Amino acid sequence: MTPPADDTSLIPEHRERMAARLDEVLARLDAAAQQVGRDSSEITVLLATKTRTPAEIAVAVELLRERGRRAAVGENRAQEIAKHADPLLVDSTVPRHFIGRLQTNKARDVVAFAEMIHSVDREGIADALERRAETAGLTREVLVQVNTSGEESKGGFAPTVEAIAPIVERLRASEVLRPVGLMTIGANSSDSGEVRSSLRMLRELRDRTREQLGAPELEQLSMGMSGDLEIAVEEGATIVRVGSAIFGARPAV
Repeated sequence: MTPPADDTSLIPEHRERMAARLDEVLARLDAAAQQVGRDSSEITVLLATKTRTPAEIAVAVELLRERGRRAAVGENRAQEIAKHADPLLVDSTVPRHFIGRLQTNKARDVVAFAEMIHSVDREGIADALERRAETAGLTREVLVQVNTSGEESKGGFAPTVEAIAPIVERLRASEVLRPVGLMTIGANSSDSGEVRSSLRMLRELRDRTREQLGAPELEQLSMGMSGDLEIAVEEGATIVRVGSAIFGARPAV
């Protein structure tokens, strides 16, 4: 019997291509970590699973675990959460994250899905997430999104302790939301120096915030994608988001 066209977990050629791409990504990650004396096995590879099938996601998670790496899956569109109820994924113990800009009317779905939510970029989102988490009886880890590049197209708080202190303290006071770090999207630039500056800014802001607010729990730095992976690792990322570099190009829509 011929397997369904999208059941890529049963197609050896697809698995082999994904494994090769994954090994290239891990080699890049390892080299960057070694450059600054970090242990690359402690960095979470967050699979950006937008448009990916349950079978593709299941294969990528399996391959990462075979290589002894920390894996997580991340959706950035609430309408794609439903695919994680597929039999290939529903019993998976891989941590699930939400990494996209969040609308308040989707807070219930996101709270039900994600153990960590990366995109707390305004007070209203914190309020919506808290209400939904309280109703569901759930505790969720959250990251405060910071706009370190200054680009108007990106959400997030200004990159100063004064700007993020109120939201951090508001989250620390919550019984259901646990702030565990900061997130940013690097500068959209071909200038590696500009990209590095935008990512380094997040680490330095995290360190100052921990010190000034007495908040050692702010450990996580979610930053870096396929194109700026090395810079992000060198600048201290604990979570890197990788999609097409592992899955391949997204199908045309």
